Amino acid sequence: MSLAPRDRLIVALDVPRAADARALVERLGDAACVYKLGLELFTADGYFELVDWLVARGAKVFADLKLYDIPETVRRATANVAASGATFLTVHGHRSLLEAAASAKGRLKLLAVTVLTSFDARDLAEMRANATVEELVLARARAAAEAGCDGVIASAREAARLKREFGDRLLVVTPGIRAAGEPHGDQKRTLTAGEAIRAGADYLVVGRPIRDARDPREAALAIQRDIAAALAA
Repeated sequence: MSLAPRDRLIVALDVPRAADARALVERLGDAACVYKLGLELFTADGYFELVDWLVARGAKVFADLKLYDIPETVRRATANVAASGATFLTVHGHRSLLEAAASAKGRLKLLAVTVLTSFDARDLAEMRANATVEELVLARARAAAEAGCDGVIASAREAARLKREFGDRLLVVTPGIRAAGEPHGDQKRTLTAGEAIRAGADYLVVGRPIRDARDPREAALAIQRDIAAALAA
């Protein structure tokens, strides 16, 4: 896939208010061009106005809403997001939901959530899932491909296996990126930006390392340098 390092970085606007999101975007300037708007902002005022503002600036919007409801509701919600001008939308990786969303996605790139990067084997055991994390990721990725999705959300630890099986058929979008030596926080399956790109990730979702940096713009540029170095290796 021919993507520049800047295009591969998705900055997570994990802040409580739309005004905070706009301030961070303005601080980043041309250091980022793809932004994730997740559940925190969705529960605040002005979510879709923020989508409009970003699209008007020429940015791409990743609506990380992880839709999970009855299929007809998911279909209708997907149609609404498609009409907003967003580029990406996440849906939990159950086949009936993915098929419903795919039927209404239009130009949206639909991304199936495989296994959250905050989950590990213990979490799956609590869910009574009779599979390893990798097995469940691959099963849901196959369902996503068959349903007509464009990609998956998966940890960098599964990216290489996904690329071997699906090649360019599915985009691999990887959250949970951390700098070397940085605490993982509530994420359990993490890698650095360079490691994720070398493993086969197409896009990296980065939140706290940029949002909480003293200089968010420089933090974003540093991640882009790590991406470029990994692509050149």
